[in-house]
Formats: sequence, structure tokens, C-alpha cells
Amino acid sequence: MSYKNEVKELGKEKLLSFYRKMVEIRNFEERIRFLFLEGKMPGTIHQYIGQEACAVGVCSALEGDDVIASTHRPHGHAIARGLSFKELMAELYGKTTGCCKGKGGSMHLGNLEKGMLPAIAIVGGNLPIVVGMALSFKLRKQKRVALSFFGDGASNEGSFHESLNMAAVYNVPSVFVCENNLYGASTNIGKMIKIENISDRAQCYGLEGMIADGMDVIDVYFNAKKVLKKAREGGGPTLLELKTFRFCGHSRRDPCSYIPKKEKELWAKKDPINSFKKILLEEKIVDISDLEKIDIQIEKEVSILNISNRSHTHDGCSAGSSKYPYL
Repeated sequence: MSYKNEVKELGKEKLLSFYRKMVEIRNFEERIRFLFLEGKMPGTIHQYIGQEACAVGVCSALEGDDVIASTHRPHGHAIARGLSFKELMAELYGKTTGCCKGKGGSMHLGNLEKGMLPAIAIVGGNLPIVVGMALSFKLRKQKRVALSFFGDGASNEGSFHESLNMAAVYNVPSVFVCENNLYGASTNIGKMIKIENISDRAQCYGLEGMIADGMDVIDVYFNAKKVLKKAREGGGPTLLELKTFRFCGHSRRDPCSYIPKKEKELWAKKDPINSFKKILLEEKIVDISDLEKIDIQIEKEVSILNISNRSHTHDGCSAGSSKYPYL
């Protein structure tokens, strides 16, 4: 890990907050996955399982008045930015108590009061909006940063290139975070681009391009902190590529059969939560009891989530646990 010496300097409380948020995202996603499979939740979902370190590492480096924009896969970003289980679950059930009054659903989660623009499901659709927000911050002389999350598939959209060019020309306080999970829906990135790193495209527009390990929350955090500080101080935008992997299909109906078994097994060994837990214990930063308390608390919070929605759908259920049968 690149920042091993700095880990302890973050302090136990900060590190446990990373662990808590990642476990919250994982458990929430597992919970709604069961609700969909049991036919107890409407609509569709695009899940974030496996990419938790990306959202938590980046959002933990943000200031309170910064703003993020997300994609059709927004649950992880929303939880990492501070949206509650209650407002997210209510939104998924189309209830007026949801974060978008039940009008957005899974692909349009957000709460601007908490620093998250309602997610935009159009591939690459949030990038130009982030440029506009960042330009607004600059013109108002505000020390704020606008940040875009998008996937590797979006890097082939015209909006990606137009946005990076304009952000560079106007030198706006923005950060473009590409969560490269190697698959645009079912298509491997090797069939879409002929360069090794998406971050290399930054130099075409006069931006700095950086890469971080998207399965390592510490590496993501420190790299995000660096580029956010640069943007806030007038240093301009950055394209930050996070090398990651989703442990699930593109959407809930995707069996993920197009990914080779060996590739799935390789990435499963890099599980961001298990890897981070190992670091915390090996470095003697926490005791196993500290982590177990968090696990138990979050499991209880998540296990009753759909009960509050009985009036809209069905009775609560016991989702149980899953060890990723799709891996």
C-alpha cells in the first residue's frame, strides 16, 4: 500500500469511519438485492458491490460544501456522502419521504443539502453539469469543488471530452473521478479503447491524470485529498482514475456470465472491505471487537429497512447473508 506509514496518522476514529461506511454500502446493497429477488421492491437497480473503497475514499476527502454528481449506479456515492438509509430506502419504494420525494428512484438518488446532486442516469451526462457548477464556484470566488463520478464507458462519450476540455480552458475547481471497473455493461474495456489507462486522456486537454487503487480506500483517500486541495486552491481540474471491479452484474437481471471465472476469483481476493480490515488488525490500530461491533450494528440497521415500507409493499423479511454466489 502506497500510504502505509500515514495510515496511523489518520487516527482510529477516522479509519473506523472508512470501515463503517464501506460496510454500510455493502450491507445496504445486499439487502436491496434480496428485496428485488423476492419481488418486494419495484423498478431496477445497478449495484455498487465491490467498489465501496472508491466512494468512501473520495467522499471522505470532500469538504461539507463540495458537491458530487453520480451515475446510474449511485447508492454507494449517496451513502458515502451522508444520505441516510431511511431516505434512500424510501426513495427506492417511491415514497414521498424519500430523498427526492419518491420521484427519482434508484438511478436518480441525491440530496443537494448533503452535497449530492440527484444522480444522472445518462452515461456521461453529469460531466458537463459538474463543469458548470465548478465554473459557478470560481466566478463566485467560493472555495468549493464540484466532483463527477462516472464509469469507464462514459470516457468514450462526447460529453467526457467536451467537459474535460472546457474544464481545462476555464481552469475550474473540478475533479473527474473515473471508476474503471473494466466493464461497460457486458463489454470489456479492452474492446473499447486502445490505451492502457483512461487517465492518459487527460494530457490531451492539458489536465493532470492520476491513478489510484480503487480497491484500497486509503490510496483512494490520499489521492482524492491531493487533487481536491489542488482544485480548491486554483490549481485546476484533474482526471482521477480508480482501478476497481464490481462483484455483481451490470444490473439486477445480469447474471454476469461474460466475466471469466478466474477474473472474478482474482478480484474477489482484493475485496476492499476484507483488505482494509486486515490492515487495521495487522497494524494493531483496532481490535477485532471494534469491527465486530460495527458489523452487528449495521446488520441490525439494514435488516429492518423494508419494514418501514409495509404500507407500500409487503411485510418485512429476513434477507439473511450472502457470500457473493455470483463470484
